[in-house]
Amino acid sequence: MKNHRNHYRIMPSAQLLACQPIPVVRIALIGLGNRGMKTLERYQYIKNAEICCLVDIDKQRLDAANAKLTATGRPLARAMQGAEAWKEACQLADIDLVYICTEWRWHTVIAVEAMNCGKHVAVEVPAATSVAECWQLVETAERTRRHLFMTENCCYDLFALETLEMARQGHFGHITHCEGAYIHHIKSPQPTGCYHSDTQRNWMVHSCAAHGGNPYPTHAIGPIAQLLDFHHADRMVSLVSVTAKGAFEGDETDVMGRINTALIQTRNGVSIMLQLDVTTPRPYNRLQTVCGTKAFVQKYPLPTLQRAEGEPLTGAEALDAMQHYATQPAALLWQEGHALGVPNEMNYAMDARLIYCLNNGLPLDMDVYDAAEWSCLAELTQKSAIQGGMPVEIPDFRNHK
Repeated sequence: MKNHRNHYRIMPSAQLLACQPIPVVRIALIGLGNRGMKTLERYQYIKNAEICCLVDIDKQRLDAANAKLTATGRPLARAMQGAEAWKEACQLADIDLVYICTEWRWHTVIAVEAMNCGKHVAVEVPAATSVAECWQLVETAERTRRHLFMTENCCYDLFALETLEMARQGHFGHITHCEGAYIHHIKSPQPTGCYHSDTQRNWMVHSCAAHGGNPYPTHAIGPIAQLLDFHHADRMVSLVSVTAKGAFEGDETDVMGRINTALIQTRNGVSIMLQLDVTTPRPYNRLQTVCGTKAFVQKYPLPTLQRAEGEPLTGAEALDAMQHYATQPAALLWQEGHALGVPNEMNYAMDARLIYCLNNGLPLDMDVYDAAEWSCLAELTQKSAIQGGMPVEIPDFRNHK
C-alpha cells in the first residue's frame, strides 16, 4: 500500500453512509468486563435490538451475563468462550452488529475482522491506538460499506447536546476556543455512574502513565468535534503536546501525576485545549468549555452560561437556561432514559440512537472518520510530547493524502 501522505482515495467515501434498514438488530457482544456488562444491562431498555451472542475468555462472566439476560426477561444468548472466540462470532450469519468492549489493544483487530465479515461495528473508546490502526479502520469501512461507530458517550451528555444545539442556532457567534478533558482520579472512590473495577483501574492507570501522551482523548475531543462540525466546516490540522514527568509511588511501574496537555489548531483557526489526568486527586472534570464572540458555556466545575449581554448564570440557573436547547433527537432520548430510570442516560441515548439509525437505514451520528480523527490523537500527543512539544500534523482521513 502506498504511503498515505501521497496517495488518494480509491474507494468511495463512507461519510453519510446509509445501509439497508435492520428491523431488529442482532448483536454479538464481545468482552464482558465492566463496560460490557453495563452495555448488556442497558439493552434491556432499548427496543428493536437483541443480544444474541456473548463472547469472553472467562466462563463465569459468560454465565453471569446470561443470568442477567434471563433475569430481565430476555432469551439466553449463545455463549462463546476462548481467546479466539471473537473470530467465530464475527462469522455468524445471524449477527448484524458486533459490539466490542475489550481492552484497547483488541479494538481495531476485532473491528476490522467484523467489517470484513459483513458486520456493522460498535466499538468502545478509543477505536484505535495508532495512526496506522486508524487508517485500517477507514479503509476497511470504505471497502466493505459497513458502519464503524465508536461509542463515545460524552457526545450524548445532555449539556453537550444542548451546547451543540445552541451553536447550531448561532448563539455563540464565532467560536474561537474550546476545552475538553478527562480528569478522573481512577484510584479514588468513584462518583456515581463512574465506577471502575479494580482490574480496570490497574490497566487503565498503568496504560496512561506508561504512554507519555494522551491515550484516552475521545471523551475530551468528541463533543468539541461535533460542535465545530469537523465533518463539513472544519478539521484539526496540527497539535503540540507536553506531559508532566510524574512521580513514582511504590515500584518503578507505578507512575503518578503524569498529566498530558495538548493544544490543537483547526483549519479555521480555532484553538482547542485537551487534558488527561487520571492519577492526581483532582475532582472529576471534563471541562466542556466553549468560547464564542457572543456567549460562553462551561459544564465543569460549575455549570456556567454567560452571554455578551447580561449577568452570568451558574449552577441550577445555567442548567435551567440550557434546557431550552434540549430539542434534538439525541437530547430527547437522554430525557427518555432519565424517565426510565436508566443508570447512565448518556449511554442510553447513545445506544438508543445507534439502534434507531440502524433500524431505519440512516447515517449514524458518528462514523469511521470521527473514530479515526479522535483516536489518532493518542499516538500524535505521545509523538509531540516525546519531541519536547514539537508541532505534529494531524492526518486528513477523509482525503487519503
